[in-house]
Amino acid sequence: MKNSMKLFSMLMLSAILVLSACSSGSAESDYPSKNVELVAPATPGGGWDATARAMQNVMDSEGLVEQNINVVNKPGGGGEVGWQYLKGQDSHSLAINSSLVIANNLLGQSDLTYEEFTPLAVLATEWISVAVPAESDIEDGIDMLDRLKEDPKSLKIAVGPALGNNDHLSFVRVADEYGVDVSQLEFMIYESGGDVLTALLGGHVDVATLSISESLEQHLSGNLNIIATTADKPIPEDESIQSWQDQGIDFTFPHWRGIMGPPDMTEEEIAYWDETFSKMVETEGWQKVLDNNGWEDYYMNSEETKAFLDEQNEMYDGLMKKAGLTE
Repeated sequence: MKNSMKLFSMLMLSAILVLSACSSGSAESDYPSKNVELVAPATPGGGWDATARAMQNVMDSEGLVEQNINVVNKPGGGGEVGWQYLKGQDSHSLAINSSLVIANNLLGQSDLTYEEFTPLAVLATEWISVAVPAESDIEDGIDMLDRLKEDPKSLKIAVGPALGNNDHLSFVRVADEYGVDVSQLEFMIYESGGDVLTALLGGHVDVATLSISESLEQHLSGNLNIIATTADKPIPEDESIQSWQDQGIDFTFPHWRGIMGPPDMTEEEIAYWDETFSKMVETEGWQKVLDNNGWEDYYMNSEETKAFLDEQNEMYDGLMKKAGLTE
């Protein structure tokens, strides 16, 4: 009898342990267990917002995530407001990022570093444009650089959402290489690419540096003129648009965007998004997003993204020192 009770107790203990293990595994597999929030750290209309909404649409239409996906705009501080918000959320909130998650800290404008967040993916890259109003007498990129070389304060240049992003640094770099005193340039800072575009179309600035996806439609409509791009090949929608290389300057500069999570995400949660995003970028829907926006595939998984961000941090540190933005 005693042996029978002992055997029964052992069987019961084993059953409890098995059920506990199954329950634990199930809890992990239930992620995400509530609505997923995609934070676009800028106002609607710019590149961050477009990226978040494209991801939402593709993942919804392809059924890649069972839970609802909601895009939330948190503008301010060149991404600072949105990323500070993300830092206090759980793993059901993710945020779009770009080089500013690195640059803001290097410039001393934010205490946040890219290392405080969970890198999940780099998604796409695009080229950067320099544009002027349709009625501007600036003929091309060289004409603009000649004017700035003679008088760096002669033109008001719109950029968003903050100094130190790819739009800004690509402009500074090409101007510096041309011999412009870049420390004297008059940059006007706006909250997003959409706001930059509005300022340019409204005649509040003379020049704007912004992604091609943000300027191309208005260029094709005749409302503005793209006078240079950082591309290494023609723009399919209008091959007459000249790159800096076409104008005799050996210069290219990509503009990447990615996505990150809050601190301390688990390996299982990271693996979930690795699988989900790797599927998303292979869909026809995502390929249409790339084509429609003039973006190029630049996908990296979480591990590759971490190494990429480390490399970018080193590169931007050197570039900012060269441009005189930091010591």
